[in-house]
Amino acid sequence: MKLSAARDVLLKPLQAVIGVVERRQTMPILSNVLLVANDGQLAVTATDLEVELVAQAEVAVADGGEITVSGRKLLDICRALPEGSDIDMSVSGEKLVVRSGRSKFSLATLPAAEFPSVEDIKAGQIIEVEQQTLGRLIEKTHFSMAQQDVRYYLNGMLLETGGKFLRAVATDGHRLAMCEAELDGASLDEQQVIVPRKGVLELQRLMSGEGSLNIELGPNHVRIQLEGIRFTSKLIDGRFPEYDRVIPKESSNELSADREGFKAALQRTAILSNEKYRGIRLIIRDSGVVMQAHNPEQEEAEEELEVQYSGEDIEIGFNVNYLLDALGAVSGDEVTLSVLDGNSSCLIRQPGRDDCKFVVMPMRL
Repeated sequence: MKLSAARDVLLKPLQAVIGVVERRQTMPILSNVLLVANDGQLAVTATDLEVELVAQAEVAVADGGEITVSGRKLLDICRALPEGSDIDMSVSGEKLVVRSGRSKFSLATLPAAEFPSVEDIKAGQIIEVEQQTLGRLIEKTHFSMAQQDVRYYLNGMLLETGGKFLRAVATDGHRLAMCEAELDGASLDEQQVIVPRKGVLELQRLMSGEGSLNIELGPNHVRIQLEGIRFTSKLIDGRFPEYDRVIPKESSNELSADREGFKAALQRTAILSNEKYRGIRLIIRDSGVVMQAHNPEQEEAEEELEVQYSGEDIEIGFNVNYLLDALGAVSGDEVTLSVLDGNSSCLIRQPGRDDCKFVVMPMRL
């Protein structure tokens, strides 16, 4: 293998895939990236056996071939070289030699044949969607995913298709976020897949541009083709909870408030909440809402906010971080909270819109 390219051209695909490369690996080959050069193209592949990223770059290929080399070391070398410099790469024996100006680096390699890669995912359904639409679904729900929960099916995001709708749902058992998008002219098969947490976060990082993309749903994988990057992730094999049953029906006890004002008041009150449990008490009545917090040092905070409220007086406790995450995800200037009683979940959404719903379970204080 022999190729040459400008530093910035090589840097782009390496930066795109490096998030998948684990620093501490049980298999040495997984800290490597696969380089495949032919027909004026260089494909850089990284995987952790759960998520795979392939990024393309146009380079001058003198001699095609493939090899694997440490992803972080190659990226660090390219970063450290001066801007505007040209890089030559060639394989010599069992080493990858990188030359630029008066610099020369000789890197250890492993055979490309040993590198695990996913070719055909046997896609049963291909969905065309705007990049901004998928990005929005992830942004509005990703924070509710569980982290290292024994209920492994919660450590990811549900993508659900059916009719004209693509829906994303995430829950950690204490809160839930659901957001859906209507796709013009679509007629989608009913399907549910769970994309693992790492795949969701990596995908969110890649969502930055305009234009449309294709989501390929296979029995065990999801694949998304973006501009110059191919993302593939294994799916979590499990049954996602029936989220419809968790979303409370609308209640007559409904509070409407200025979103930013409510968020700021919660943030101020939260300063003196218990650092471990983050509990905050809301006393909701016609005259407004009172927020109270205290901690083991016997410190207390109280904040009063004018809101529009119709319903019974309610006293209820929540994890303030969950409320803040949900308020941060609501679009628009106004927010609506609806709650049945002091022991029921709270439904948070933008007034007049049902495409995104956020549910927070109460906590005992």
